[in-house]
Amino acid sequence: MNILAIESSCDDTAAAVVRDGRQILSSVVASQVPEHVLYGGVVPEIASRRHVEAISGVVRQTLAESGCGYADLDAVAVTYAPGLIGALLVGVNYAKGLAFSAGLPLTPVHHLRSHIAANYLTHPELQPPFLALVVSGGHSHIVLVEDYTTFRVIGRTRDDAAGECMDKAARAIGLPYPGGLHLDKAAVGGNPKAFRFPKPTVSGSAYDFSFSGLKTSAVNLLHNAAQKGEQIPLADFGASYIAAVVRCLADNTIRAMEDFAQTRLVLAGGVSANSVLRREFGRLCRERGWQLYMPALHLCGDNAAMVGAQGYYEFLSGKRADTALNARATMGMENG
Repeated sequence: MNILAIESSCDDTAAAVVRDGRQILSSVVASQVPEHVLYGGVVPEIASRRHVEAISGVVRQTLAESGCGYADLDAVAVTYAPGLIGALLVGVNYAKGLAFSAGLPLTPVHHLRSHIAANYLTHPELQPPFLALVVSGGHSHIVLVEDYTTFRVIGRTRDDAAGECMDKAARAIGLPYPGGLHLDKAAVGGNPKAFRFPKPTVSGSAYDFSFSGLKTSAVNLLHNAAQKGEQIPLADFGASYIAAVVRCLADNTIRAMEDFAQTRLVLAGGVSANSVLRREFGRLCRERGWQLYMPALHLCGDNAAMVGAQGYYEFLSGKRADTALNARATMGMENG
């Protein structure tokens, strides 16, 4: 089964053709990073306009590289939630028009479910059930994946997400957008014990995260140093800060793995590309005899191949949409 997938939830216009949820026939991503870097972050209105300009060409290129025509496709899958509403609407409306004109069924796909599904492309042997840690710029979730389309969120952030926390600290120390990526690179060789950052906890919830206090602590450290005319070593700051974020993620995830008697852990989302996070979770899983699955680096960020992977299983479950499909800026994974 060949599925044409479309993704436009933030600042990447992407399309892919995926076969049977596991094989990428083609994948094209048009990134807007060079433009948004001028503003220090994604400007929603600009992102929406660039999606409009790019989406037709991206889809044409994807089909050409896959060797598929519309007659070779079995369905169209599209990200419809969550994300920037204007950006989502571009992809949703394009997918609706394409599916209707080509006579193909349309399957809506939840963005965070897709990030988890990126692991099916990297690890064809992977099957639910398993526990997943989804970490991105806007989301930090611990999810029990009971089946391909059955998700149970057992932990989430109460304020900032892990990726957002890294981006803001990176911006505060003067690194360009995307901050988390540049902070990871700058931290290489730094001392992770040079600075002590707090470990925020959520009272009454063993699996939920809170990163706002950690972010505030970093900003205060930088402001105090600036007022005193002191220079904060970038590598040491980055290494210490990333270690603190990863420690928060790891502690709650380990607790959830033990409490829910899981032995397979999946990492997903843009922050799963972070070198420290990948290395630390690799160590923790080896020590405990757990299996760790991580997406290939090129599948960590937003892409349409992951949408095609999850779309395949959503399609098999009977999920369909018509021309009344609308985009949703927010939506829980369990309801997606």
